[in-house]
Amino acid sequence: MPRLIDEISEEIIEINDEVSTEYEITSIMKKHPKDTLVFTNVKDSQMNIITGICNTRDKIAKSIDTTVDKITENIINATANPTKITDIKNINDVYANNEDADLSKIPIIKYYPKDKGKYITAGVVIAKDPETGDTNASIHRMLVNDKDELGIRIVPRQLYTYYKKAEELGKPLDIAIAIGLSPSTLLASTTSIPITENELEVANTFKKGNMTLVKCETVDIEAPEAEIILEGKILPNERKTEGPFVDLTDTYDKVREEPIIKLSRMHYKENPYYHAILPAGNEHKLLQGLPQEPRIYNSVKNTLPTVQNVVLTEGGCCWLHAVVSIKKQTEGDAKNVLMATLSAHPSLKHCVIVDEDIDIFDPVDVEYAIATRVKGDDDIIIIPKARGSSLDPVAEIDGTTTKIGVDATKSFHNLEDYERVSKQLE
Repeated sequence: MPRLIDEISEEIIEINDEVSTEYEITSIMKKHPKDTLVFTNVKDSQMNIITGICNTRDKIAKSIDTTVDKITENIINATANPTKITDIKNINDVYANNEDADLSKIPIIKYYPKDKGKYITAGVVIAKDPETGDTNASIHRMLVNDKDELGIRIVPRQLYTYYKKAEELGKPLDIAIAIGLSPSTLLASTTSIPITENELEVANTFKKGNMTLVKCETVDIEAPEAEIILEGKILPNERKTEGPFVDLTDTYDKVREEPIIKLSRMHYKENPYYHAILPAGNEHKLLQGLPQEPRIYNSVKNTLPTVQNVVLTEGGCCWLHAVVSIKKQTEGDAKNVLMATLSAHPSLKHCVIVDEDIDIFDPVDVEYAIATRVKGDDDIIIIPKARGSSLDPVAEIDGTTTKIGVDATKSFHNLEDYERVSKQLE
């Protein structure tokens, strides 16, 4: 049976000293923003904690057998060619431990003192549309309310749609929560695909058809084989306070009334690895933002077929800032691409368009383009009162913000002035 630790290609830093799940692990994570860590001696737990498996683009690229500059292309190909999953096993035949749900056995972390409580941050929720049977897999933060109860933050996407359908029928929604999945499966679970498509089949494409599902015991769900599986139901017409909790911008999200999950069973492997994602850390940013890049790319390609690549930058929380590389064909192309990019990702706040000679993954190179190719009164577009992101701390109470587009491309009128001498020797 595959284990998460066997699917990690990067060097792992193993921490054997006893650590607490309250704040201490957070402090260590913050000192290793791009490392993969394994905590083997967690206070009051028999389980390991693993973190940082997706905290660099290089790790994500390796997980899908590509290079950083080809991640977008690979995601586009996988979402266009999902692979059916045929290997389905009984969950009790796969796991060594099968018992009633008891979250106290899992080393769930309380990250910061003002957090509402302990939070599951790397749990992939698998659910089915109660009308069509379509499957969705997506990551959601979940607050521990009790040993068999979680609060879940759901925004209006697929899982929200499924839940509202079940609620209108007066029924709970069956779910499974998979914790400790491979980087490629986590990436697939965060991709933007039509509501009728299945993220697990995208993951199966990344895995070249080798994904295994397990048939759950108390709910009608087939979940991806993971280190830990929780079974339960999202209850209709029940809400509890969820939050505060740190979101992408490293600021506290709002406190809300959110749905409740009642857990029934839990299954875990021998000496399991509980995956924890640091809120507002690189792993959080990349898993939430990077999968939006193919969606933006496809939208922009309709405006300019010679678009080269798109990145939502880590400095912009992988959500609020984008850089787009284009092969400019005529004057004005960059301005059109600016408008298309801002429309494709409504949460976007600032966008920079650069030529293909600029490395969009290098912030120094992008700043060079801004410094040498931008004339403020001609190349900066300001759009006030546009709908922005709920995560933007300076957005107005009605959700609007000011968006800025920067055309940092060369002008065709004096191309010789932009020639980069250093590039001639590469």
